[in-house]
Amino acid sequence: MVSPVAIITGITGQDGSYLTELLLSKGYEVHGIVRRSSTLERSRLKSLYLDPSIYDHRLFLHYADLSDTTTIRRIVHRVQPTEFYHLAGQSHVGLSFEIPESTCELTALGTLRILEILRDQPNPPRFLYPSSREIFGTPAVLPQDENTPVNPNSPYGCAKAFATQMTRIYREAHGLFFCNAICYNHESPRRGENFVTRKVSLAAARISLGQMKSVKLGDLGASRDWGYAGDFVMGMWQMLQHERADDYVLATGEAHTIGELLEIAFARVGLRWQEHVIIDDRFKRPSDACMLLGNAGKARTNLGWRTSLTFEQLVVLMVDSDLAACRQ
Repeated sequence: MVSPVAIITGITGQDGSYLTELLLSKGYEVHGIVRRSSTLERSRLKSLYLDPSIYDHRLFLHYADLSDTTTIRRIVHRVQPTEFYHLAGQSHVGLSFEIPESTCELTALGTLRILEILRDQPNPPRFLYPSSREIFGTPAVLPQDENTPVNPNSPYGCAKAFATQMTRIYREAHGLFFCNAICYNHESPRRGENFVTRKVSLAAARISLGQMKSVKLGDLGASRDWGYAGDFVMGMWQMLQHERADDYVLATGEAHTIGELLEIAFARVGLRWQEHVIIDDRFKRPSDACMLLGNAGKARTNLGWRTSLTFEQLVVLMVDSDLAACRQ
């Protein structure tokens, strides 16, 4: 039996690392596209990268940039993937207001280039694009599902909306098995330190160990639908195993505020967050998507998708992980 072959862009990120582990556990041959940089540090893939029975046997890394269509086309032609997961891109909403041009270049046009490359293949692979709840902007309905009108209110959301719509167009116009996973916030111990969930879990750990005294945050009343990243990549994989290509919302259906996040994280280390949090308006976004709550009923019904962690369990997992790392 021939093993399925997958290409993952953004393989060194949070979702990319969880997806790599999932695919390897299911017998895939996995090829990751990475940018060449001055450091070879890929902490999220370290255990796989250092395993000689996996790296260069079932896991392969290829250098390319999203703007380098020639190299990506060459990789696709050589690897001949059965599945393609395009996870790379500028993924920070707040930062997109500061770097809107590069956000759109990477997220919007970078995706279009890949769609064109895959369309030209003799046997186009099944394609997964991780869209975002940010495409809905400030929605008029609550909760949101696959039929909610697209109305982004950030450069990131606008770029994601472009890529999402193009993925749909290529599916419908060219008959390709291209899917959008419309993902609400999903976190883990592998989340980048500039995201608020990880910023809070890391602060709780460091403050409890005397390594820092306070943390600066913006709007504590901001509410999000937060889930576990490991569950979300499972949903992405399930979409490409389904008999028909479609778009699916992945979300928990529960909203929690940053204040609730703080309460759970600091309680885990026996502290009162009110004594250590400083409100700083610099961390408030110029325009913030509100009333964002996802309805994943379609994914649950059609794919059998389920979440495995509650919000409290997720926060505790992140704090415990940061505590262990900070003690080393």
